[in-house]
Amino acid sequence: MTYFKPSLVAVALAAAGAVSSIATNVAVAETANEQEIEKISIIGSRRLGRSIEDSPVPIDILDADTLAGTGLTETNQLLNSLLPSFNFPQPSLTDGTDHVRPAQLRGLAPDHTLVLINGKRRHTSALLNLGGSAGRGSSAVDLNAIPVNAIERIEVLRDGAAAQYGSDAIAGVINIVLKKAPSGGEVSVTYGGNVTEMEGVPDLEGVSVGEDGNLAFQTGGDRDVTDGQTLTLRANSGFALGEDGFVNVSLEYRDRNTANRADFDPRENYDRQADGSLDPRELTINRYNHTFGNGEVEDIALFVNAGYYLNEDTELYAFGSYSGREGESGGFYRRAKDSRNVLAIYPDGFAPLITSEINDYSLAAGVKGDLLEEWNYDVSAVYGRDQFQFGVENSLNTSFGPNSPTDFDAGTLIYDQLTLNADFSRVFDSAWFENGLNVAFGVEYRHESYEIEAGEPASYARGEFGRGGAVRTSDSDAFGAAGSQVFVGFSPVSAVDNSRHNVSVYLDLETDITDFWNFTVAGRYEDYSDFGSTLNGKIANRFSLSDELALRLSASTGFRAPSLQQQFFTNIQTTFVDSVPVETGTFAPGSDVAQALGSPGLDAEESVSIAGGITWTPVPAFSLSVDAYRIDIDDRIVLSNNLSGPGIESLLAGTGATRARFFLNAIDSRTEGVDVVATYSLDLADYGNVLFNAGYNYNDNEVTNIIEPPAALQGAGVEQDNLFSGTEILRFEVGSPKNKLNLSATWNFEDVKATLRTTRYGETQDPSTNPARNEVIPTEWVTDIDVVYQLTDGLSLSIGANNVFDQYPDASRNLIDDVTTFTRIFAYSSFAPYGFTGRFVYGKVSYTF
Repeated sequence: MTYFKPSLVAVALAAAGAVSSIATNVAVAETANEQEIEKISIIGSRRLGRSIEDSPVPIDILDADTLAGTGLTETNQLLNSLLPSFNFPQPSLTDGTDHVRPAQLRGLAPDHTLVLINGKRRHTSALLNLGGSAGRGSSAVDLNAIPVNAIERIEVLRDGAAAQYGSDAIAGVINIVLKKAPSGGEVSVTYGGNVTEMEGVPDLEGVSVGEDGNLAFQTGGDRDVTDGQTLTLRANSGFALGEDGFVNVSLEYRDRNTANRADFDPRENYDRQADGSLDPRELTINRYNHTFGNGEVEDIALFVNAGYYLNEDTELYAFGSYSGREGESGGFYRRAKDSRNVLAIYPDGFAPLITSEINDYSLAAGVKGDLLEEWNYDVSAVYGRDQFQFGVENSLNTSFGPNSPTDFDAGTLIYDQLTLNADFSRVFDSAWFENGLNVAFGVEYRHESYEIEAGEPASYARGEFGRGGAVRTSDSDAFGAAGSQVFVGFSPVSAVDNSRHNVSVYLDLETDITDFWNFTVAGRYEDYSDFGSTLNGKIANRFSLSDELALRLSASTGFRAPSLQQQFFTNIQTTFVDSVPVETGTFAPGSDVAQALGSPGLDAEESVSIAGGITWTPVPAFSLSVDAYRIDIDDRIVLSNNLSGPGIESLLAGTGATRARFFLNAIDSRTEGVDVVATYSLDLADYGNVLFNAGYNYNDNEVTNIIEPPAALQGAGVEQDNLFSGTEILRFEVGSPKNKLNLSATWNFEDVKATLRTTRYGETQDPSTNPARNEVIPTEWVTDIDVVYQLTDGLSLSIGANNVFDQYPDASRNLIDDVTTFTRIFAYSSFAPYGFTGRFVYGKVSYTF
């Protein structure tokens, strides 16, 4: 792994100290608007001043104190532990997905959730998830690029909202509101690691030669592991900008070591000796030769949020971010005797690594305020860019023989997005309505581009050496594997540079028709330069049946535009058959190869959502909400199987390809479920108070229809079950928990704050094309504890443990009938919704000023 330069780490440490010392000495003047009541605009409503208590749709609010009450260092992990409808498995051996792990809301695809920062659309990652994990085929926002200490609160809208906010808002919307304090701040240091026992996986104590001449292994009890050490440095501070503004700065640096949960490799690593006996090195080689779990990661993130009042009616604002991440993840070990190895380079075999260098930038600026003391307006521009550079280390290109390099630049993915918005709203007085009519409308322009840059030639090219790097003595000798082992680089024929733009307009009307009936109707029209236009609408109602009880109902249509990554991602590998180059890989849906197979190109996914629920607040200390929902999605975009065979080769004649896969609108799905959220505050008088929280989600996903293969493929003998794997269908339906229960209690007493949180994860499946290897992961409870002691007014100490009882999913070897060598090596399923790295203990020191 290539670490950040020491000077960069020094800068992070120095900045943490500098922020503390500067902010401590800043005298903040009172701002001109300090005496006014702040106008709060929450997600889900265009009406200023609307609170979550009177919202017609379900919204969760996670404040900074809630986010701080855990040792989890990633934003996705925090949401997974706090939101019952949020799913964040932590896959491994999934190429780039190990570095930017996707998350799901309500079991839908990661790109079915829209992410906003301060109410503005956030750009997605350049990475397209193609590994065998949840969220395969999607590109999602990298929430882990957003440091927790920059967040004032997170608003989660659990309802379809494409008619209000545009593409992607099918499962819901996550709005991250940045801190804006003009003074004060916090610096903290957190250090922790995994101290765990791998349940169901015995420790290897010895290796010997058995009576039959084969390897024999002596094992003991479950393996004890201490790894995954993580250092997190954070600093946040607010500064006054003159008398009428602020700048709030947040910095985070994180360094995480590998947490490896691979079991030992029982295979013979070397060729046997001439007499048929084992090579003596078999008894001494390190048999823990795979990395399966959390890879090494080092990252730094900087967020800045600023605002300045030109006058009492006009505010200039801006926010921006930079995050850099360097990571590595493991691939399959190549044994010494593997034909893909070159003994002259790796006499004992090698474990190749996929490395990443991710750079993410964003900048937003705008002006908002009151116009003519009647209209509210907000005009803004937001630009975001994500760059994902693939590298390969500790590897080789077999076809280059002993001359092969061992490190490779495998290419770069780049995505950027420019969004321009103009939003207006006004409340019109009306005798017909109880509280006037709020009229909101606006226009949005968005430009996106997507680029794949080729890697260095050695990462994809074919040399002249044969298998094992041997010299070929005749034209009939097979070539060695081309390209960098573990991840073949992007070649020039895979390079793309494409863009599109879209324009949208919306109208949103909201009013209290009576003193007990709130009504909202919204419509949005969007026109895309690539696939056409779409029109969507939404209605939402809230009926106050009494001061304590309310009913809410909503219905909406929505859509998700095919991402540029899905439309243009290309990864073509050239192989040689009888010395003739042929192409295979993932082709863009509009490419000649995909069209030869009948690809019609991609269109938007379309959804219909209905939801209904109740809110009940019988006393100020207790609240309860229950919401049921149904989401039907047509024309979902999925990745086909890798199509091959004589019929396919006939269709592809003249294209240079012999096999291919591509994206197409192919399935319809239905999601049904229930969310329950309850809170209770208990006053213990002289012993402080306890805040209880409970959240429950039941979610059922079903694929309701699969298209017939295009006519060209049918003519080639391709049937429905050849076009798509049954495994993919099962991933949609059962790859996330059917139900999830979150329970927590936070006790505040004098200088002590203690949080106990436990989560019950329902049954999940890790499907396989072989039913005997289909893995059903049982229900499990995972418990976290965090205790904070306030040493002084500003200084606090925290200790805690995530997964304090060290729960693991059952070992895969105990859950399936057909146990393979790799089932044992990769001991647990990557679909486990709580991960599989075990207990994590930590300590934290914070200073608030």
